[in-house]
Amino acid sequence: MNSQSWATLSNQFIYAAMFVYTLVMIALAYDLAFAGRKGRAKVSPVDVLVGAPASASVDPTMDEPVELGPASQRTRFGNIGLSLLVLGCGLHAVGAVLRGIAAGRVPWGNMYEFSITASLSVVGIYLLLNRRFDLRWMGIFIVTPVLLALGLAVTILYVDAGQLVPALRSYWLVIHVSAAVISFGLFTTSAIISILYLVKARFEDRSAQSKTGFLLRVPSAKELDSLGYRIVAFVFPLWTFAVIAGAIWAENAWGRYWGWDPKETWAFITWVVYAGYLHARVTVGWKGRKTAVVALVGYASLIFNFIGVNIWLPGLHSYSGL
Repeated sequence: MNSQSWATLSNQFIYAAMFVYTLVMIALAYDLAFAGRKGRAKVSPVDVLVGAPASASVDPTMDEPVELGPASQRTRFGNIGLSLLVLGCGLHAVGAVLRGIAAGRVPWGNMYEFSITASLSVVGIYLLLNRRFDLRWMGIFIVTPVLLALGLAVTILYVDAGQLVPALRSYWLVIHVSAAVISFGLFTTSAIISILYLVKARFEDRSAQSKTGFLLRVPSAKELDSLGYRIVAFVFPLWTFAVIAGAIWAENAWGRYWGWDPKETWAFITWVVYAGYLHARVTVGWKGRKTAVVALVGYASLIFNFIGVNIWLPGLHSYSGL
């Protein structure tokens, strides 16, 4: 098979992964929506007052979260969604590997290739975290942006497999970009959790009578805040390494460690924002909405570094391939 044949096969696997991810989105959306609905439950005074003081008052029409529909059906759809997500991740990974074979190098030499590998990182990291923390409720919020990213990649960012620009022909491509890809996946997961935190915190501020919907399935705002912080604390050293590795690579390629090229500048801005996030939590004691907003600002700078710098800002890193 020639390079074009491998590239075509890679595209087919990416499209297959997108189809499977669509099924995942449907299955997990059903599981989350119907398992998170709330009905009005009549709670008898006897049930409520067991072990309670005699003076306690009871509303006989008190709302209680009630999961509607057969529990086995909800569980089945959730399990199907996660199983399909594993399948989609496998197809996605094969598509990325085949793209590398077609190009004769690692598959992250342009924006299309970085998009498919970074989105693969998001899915893979979610599956690993799900084994540790049981994040099934989060699956729909992971697969939806991944599907959108792949759609953007195959329709707008796609370029034919080809040779690297001279500056990228180095083993530092593997070291620097692999660290950046993993960091991107973890930062994306943290950003999604930060958004969910803001929504959940507002949800918890509402009166008990108005609390309905899928957010009943989402952990408390406090738990989301803690999980988002733990992910950022874990990934920050890796992002630091990616920035340092990029500087070393720049010295090998261009004869200087740092030149305030737009991508270097925005990578540093991202580092500063996340460093400020960690500093604010550890030393100042910030938690909750303030740190969630700071984390989202850091993620916005990361996204701009990938999209805005490559497309709109001329520099030594302008290798989008578009």
